[in-house]
Amino acid sequence: MADFELYTYQKEVVERALLGENTIIWLPTGGGKTRAAVYVAQKHLETTLNAKVVVLVNKVHLVDQHFTKEFKPHLGRNYTLVPVSGESDEKDFFGNVVRDSDLVICTAQILYNALTNMEKAKHVELSDITLLIIDECHHTHKDSVYNKIMGCYVEKKLKGQQKLPQILGLTASPGTGGARILEMAVEHVLQICANLDSAIVSTKNNTSELKNKVPRPIKTFDIVDKRPEDPLGDHLKWMMQQIHEYMNLPPDFRLRECGTQEYEADVVVLEQRGVKESNRLLAQCALHLRQYNDALLINDTLRMTDAYRSLEDFYNTKFNTEIDGTDFFLVGLFQENQMELKNLARDSRYENPKMFKLESTLLKQFGPGVRSRGILFSKTRKSVHCLHDWVLTNEALQKAGIKSAILTGAGNGIGYMTQNAQADTIRNFRNGTLNLLISTSVAEEGLDIPECNLVVRYGLLTNEIAQQQASGRARARDSQYSVVAQTGGREVRRELTNEYLEELTGKAIAVVQDMNLHEFRRNITELQTQAVISRKLSESRTTARRSLNTAASIQFLCRNCFKPVASGSDIKLVDNVHYVNVNPDFKRHYKVGGQVVLERSFEDWEPGRTISCNNGNCNKEWGFEMKYKEIALLPNMAIKHFALDTPDGRKTVKKWKDVTFTVENFSFKEYCEENYPDTFDD
Repeated sequence: MADFELYTYQKEVVERALLGENTIIWLPTGGGKTRAAVYVAQKHLETTLNAKVVVLVNKVHLVDQHFTKEFKPHLGRNYTLVPVSGESDEKDFFGNVVRDSDLVICTAQILYNALTNMEKAKHVELSDITLLIIDECHHTHKDSVYNKIMGCYVEKKLKGQQKLPQILGLTASPGTGGARILEMAVEHVLQICANLDSAIVSTKNNTSELKNKVPRPIKTFDIVDKRPEDPLGDHLKWMMQQIHEYMNLPPDFRLRECGTQEYEADVVVLEQRGVKESNRLLAQCALHLRQYNDALLINDTLRMTDAYRSLEDFYNTKFNTEIDGTDFFLVGLFQENQMELKNLARDSRYENPKMFKLESTLLKQFGPGVRSRGILFSKTRKSVHCLHDWVLTNEALQKAGIKSAILTGAGNGIGYMTQNAQADTIRNFRNGTLNLLISTSVAEEGLDIPECNLVVRYGLLTNEIAQQQASGRARARDSQYSVVAQTGGREVRRELTNEYLEELTGKAIAVVQDMNLHEFRRNITELQTQAVISRKLSESRTTARRSLNTAASIQFLCRNCFKPVASGSDIKLVDNVHYVNVNPDFKRHYKVGGQVVLERSFEDWEPGRTISCNNGNCNKEWGFEMKYKEIALLPNMAIKHFALDTPDGRKTVKKWKDVTFTVENFSFKEYCEENYPDTFDD
């Protein structure tokens, strides 16, 4: 295939990569980092004996985008290219795919699974790869999958292993890592370089060409005055005060202002304390207060009816599930005030002025016969769904020809999208069937829509990386980047801070680039050595934590009703992923609900029905049954729905990795011998 041309600034940033050096390409969003990576991959495949290229991405939809739009058009004729994601059957024999292909594009988790799985058809060694391209490589830090992969790389490098892949990182925004001063920002950039074992390169001699190719959008702050009266918010706060008085707040605990993220953090801690102290009154009141606080946050950002509905939806799950007086009080409080709340939410005199400002911002760009395309970013899946409903029911926006759709993260459950639905939405946006995406942060990184001429950030407080990424979605000339915010609100202050941090990032990178080679390598080696030691210490602490208690000494309780339901020794680990209860008696403690439907299929298991506590009216969700190898029906338990009685007191944990006992691996053979003895008789 004939060579394809790069811009001069792209040629500048790939020079060192073409010499075989490990590099991070730093170019702004829309600057053609992926195209530069395709060029490096092509030259690598042409000049390297037994070349094997793996391209890592951090979001599923980027697998198809990079394959279809970049790598396949330029390399597909002469080389074997395979895209692999969690949806692909190829993931189940990934080792074979890598061996039989010239270039593989996959999510990072798939490669990490292959590095740690010793089964021949699935296993891959880093030494099998000659060029490893890492998209959005600023995520290579802490416990990210990228950093786990590069942690394996760095350990092998420090041990002197020679056969390791060349690294090519791509990023538009390394960020400052939370640093506010240059010295600390430099340390952060050096750490990213150390994690990727790479130097960071950017254009120095062709900046004017780059600026001309990647124009920055016109930034506006669409400011709105605070609503003069908020009777719905006032009434919600009055109801919260009734709960505060009922719950007898511990004297050593202080709740911060209602309707803030800080208050939410406080009631999360309060619920955990209630569970640990066997104080159901405290725990349940805290859970309900969080819902009221959510309603206040929604009322501040969205429509009043959205705030009311969020509370109504919560209480619809609570009716007829009362266990004790606490439940009767909390449910009764809502029922007594429900009609008042509904009437206040319908009173258009007090509607959120931010919504009117958002409407006018959109109408400036959209209209009959106007070819605009925009992305509206909001914080949560719930807010995205509410905004979509608002667009669909807003007469002015519909007359303006807005055709909107939701884009949220892939997953299972209400509010999530399937991966196929994500792909369909992006495809329809790209081809013009849709002209407005209403999205969570999933669309901030990597989404390539050249014609997008409007980005609106609504009710968002994020760091400088997310701000740069979102801004970079506005690719068209004279595009607009709008921040809709309240007068004196935190959003404007955060945006201005992020502008400073973006500038600081550039200065920090310049300092790192100006280091002499000896100083740079010394810094990198020191940071890598420290990282390996820290990782070993962390692993030791994890092992020690899991040895604090014996499994038999742990009692599992329903987090809602506190009924003891299982022992730690009942829990086994299936395929290093699923924590299941193998005790047949556990079935006495739960009831089954609806069938769990997952879009994707799995090699050895399929989902069954949901399970929930059957202690009286409790109904606390616990997880779901899974059928393993078509024989074993195993309750798959979500640890966040349980409390743990340990010899050191009652605890709550968010994830299974934080438990204080060792969970043994599940033995399918032992399970079958115990449950189907006739089948295994000699």
